Amino acid sequence: MILPIIAYGDPVLRKVGADLEKDYPDLKGLVANMWETMYNASGVGLAAPQIGLPIRLFMVDTSAFAEDEDLSLEEQNTLRGFKKVFINAYKEEETGEEWAFNEGCLSIPEVREDVTRNDTITLRYLDENFKEHKETYKGLLARVIQHEYDHIEGILFTDKLSSFKKRLLKGRLSNISKGKIKVDYRMRFPDAKKSR
Repeated sequence: MILPIIAYGDPVLRKVGADLEKDYPDLKGLVANMWETMYNASGVGLAAPQIGLPIRLFMVDTSAFAEDEDLSLEEQNTLRGFKKVFINAYKEEETGEEWAFNEGCLSIPEVREDVTRNDTITLRYLDENFKEHKETYKGLLARVIQHEYDHIEGILFTDKLSSFKKRLLKGRLSNISKGKIKVDYRMRFPDAKKSR
């Protein structure tokens, strides 16, 4: 089932996600619905707060980036095969060089800005079978994971922009929260009191 994506301005996007228990109701169905929602919106990642649930769950499928000719063959191959669910993820460390990359977000449509992040992240998390993992990711894959991880911490990519950039975006962000935007996927707007 395709779920509406929560738009910028909704308080759920600012909540730190709660851990999931192994007996979380219909987790398999929720994960399936989130994949369907993400693909319907042409996303490469989706976090539970973006569908209105303040829990520590996000998913990433970077296949769409695999054809980027600016990337090394090794990075293309890593991105091509990467599809994963992260439950109760916690950041162990972020290291490496900082680099800027143009980011967007399904909850903040039609806004893209350069965001600076470290190039390496190490996470401890559970997969959908509640098996524990500790893994390190680098490059563009790390960036997508960092973006989705931020969602379960109540952080949006626009928070990482300069105060000048934030002032420039204020009107556009206000319009998004009021539903004054055209998108080709289902959204729920906090100030418009409607979904479409």
